[in-house]
Amino acid sequence: MERLAATLRRAYERVPFQREAMRIRGVSPDDLREPGDLAKFPFTTKADMRAGYPYGHFAVPLDDVVRIHASSGTTGDPIVAGYTARDIETWADLVARIATAGGVTRSDIAQIAFGYGLFTGGFGLHYGLERIGATIVPASAGNTARQIKLLRDFGATVLVSTPSYALYIAEVAREKGFGPGDLSLRLGLFGGEPSTRAMQREIDVRLGIISTDNYGLTEVMGPGVSGQCLERGGLHVWEDHFYVEVIDPATGLGVPDGEKGELVLTTLTKEAFPAIRYRTGDLTRIDRSPCPCGRTAARMGKVEGRTDDMLIVRGVNVFPTQIEEVLLRIDGTEPHWRAVVDRRGALDEIEVWVEAGEELFRDRMRDTVAIEERIRGDLFAVLGITAKVRLVEPKTIPRVEGKARRVVDRRELYGSGVIG
Repeated sequence: MERLAATLRRAYERVPFQREAMRIRGVSPDDLREPGDLAKFPFTTKADMRAGYPYGHFAVPLDDVVRIHASSGTTGDPIVAGYTARDIETWADLVARIATAGGVTRSDIAQIAFGYGLFTGGFGLHYGLERIGATIVPASAGNTARQIKLLRDFGATVLVSTPSYALYIAEVAREKGFGPGDLSLRLGLFGGEPSTRAMQREIDVRLGIISTDNYGLTEVMGPGVSGQCLERGGLHVWEDHFYVEVIDPATGLGVPDGEKGELVLTTLTKEAFPAIRYRTGDLTRIDRSPCPCGRTAARMGKVEGRTDDMLIVRGVNVFPTQIEEVLLRIDGTEPHWRAVVDRRGALDEIEVWVEAGEELFRDRMRDTVAIEERIRGDLFAVLGITAKVRLVEPKTIPRVEGKARRVVDRRELYGSGVIG
């Protein structure tokens, strides 16, 4: 209650958006007398945070901000998160909890195959593992052959990556003749994209490890919000730093523990960038029953879907509106398109089909390959991932009445991807 009251007061006094939102709702920090009173306060959404770009939601002067991270964003501005020195310390502690719950000790060598930069994953796991005292190999993402060489030569015992990339590493290692017994790996800490229990089991078998999932988001902290212990019966949410609600996404009202709904988080200790009742868009359940590991924090289930049309491809958030924005700028094409997301081996792939206009289709002298290359380049600039592009004949994309089905997700084997 002390931390919740302090967060509301800080946001009210220092973040104009929050003060105005509370005024419109007819509440103030003085209306918080017990935890349940938080339901009286307004939600914060992605759109709200994006509208504050870049520093509109900061509750401290920039002189006190020592780090800035940002989400990948959609076609508009990204969400920018600031961290004070104390926020960085808190972040490291929270990730250290997750890593410890997942079995990591100071004797481990952890290879981080997350990208470093504005993405929170690399730095978040780096400092949390360093807090434990583990040895860090900051390999960053990509260059899979080199990843495998480092895993073998440096004797890494912990792999940090997205689950799909872990599967791909296992696949390439097998092609090179390396099985689980040829690596020193014993644990995996995976996040950045949803995965099912089936996928987790597959990773464990192929790499010969015990893997745990962790959850976080830029708008709240980054990795460190919750994570599995070795019991793997849900992800422990660190309730001394995050106030957890699960709501009916249609009504905004809370649902009972164990019932699926949208996860809503309020930060309790974040100084630079407090989040008040942030609607994550992630669908999950809360379990407050005792965990065999002995930890008393509530557990959230694996994310079961999204309330919006966002999909996650290789750890990157992709919105159909991003794709459409790019395609509408290309002369000679029609505003009819479809994105097909599939999994080839262990990695996600996205292919965008776009209709050629009648004139472009008739004029065989024009270089359709060059147009496909331009679209591919523009999509990469916006999405941050490579997409295959295919120009198709006019009228190829089916027309429907009502809402068009722009995205086809074929990754049913592992159950990850777009919801909505």
